[in-house]
Amino acid sequence: MPSESAGAPARGRMRNLRLRLAASLPSLQEILLGSPLWGFVMALSSLVALILRNGAETAHLHSILLLFFCGGLIAWPCALLLGRFCALGRRRETRFAAFFLCLTVFTIAATAFLFALDYRLFYARWHAPFGSRIWAYQFVFTLAGAVYQFLVMGLRLYLPLGFVALGLTSLWLANRMADHHR
Repeated sequence: MPSESAGAPARGRMRNLRLRLAASLPSLQEILLGSPLWGFVMALSSLVALILRNGAETAHLHSILLLFFCGGLIAWPCALLLGRFCALGRRRETRFAAFFLCLTVFTIAATAFLFALDYRLFYARWHAPFGSRIWAYQFVFTLAGAVYQFLVMGLRLYLPLGFVALGLTSLWLANRMADHHR
């Protein structure tokens, strides 16, 4: 019988995990409204940063705006789910920190990933045939180089507007979650 009693706490933890995950799921409306809005704010952030730096004089303006929009669009549902999961039942400042961290990480990661895929598409014509060992090295190092390049050159496009939007959105989500879970 020790195996049955040892399995009970594990089953209880799994049940609690499933309940917490279910309580953290965003509604379809929150995703359909929040994702394009967050994407728009991230694109606007990049536009404002480009205007402040060089008057937005770049031949790639539309591509940059689309990249930042799509990064925010993809990041929102993931950040909202994990932020809620981490913030559920916590105090307001912990909820704020959870949303701030999740929105930051997912937005940067999604945008960097999309940038890396675009970078990879450009360099694919010079890579070895698909599936070869050389191709695998080229694929990994091209993606790693692209992510590094995005972190060095792209992160600054979130400043100053993106940082302000991040703080305000995190505060709004933390307060909103408190109102819904009373």
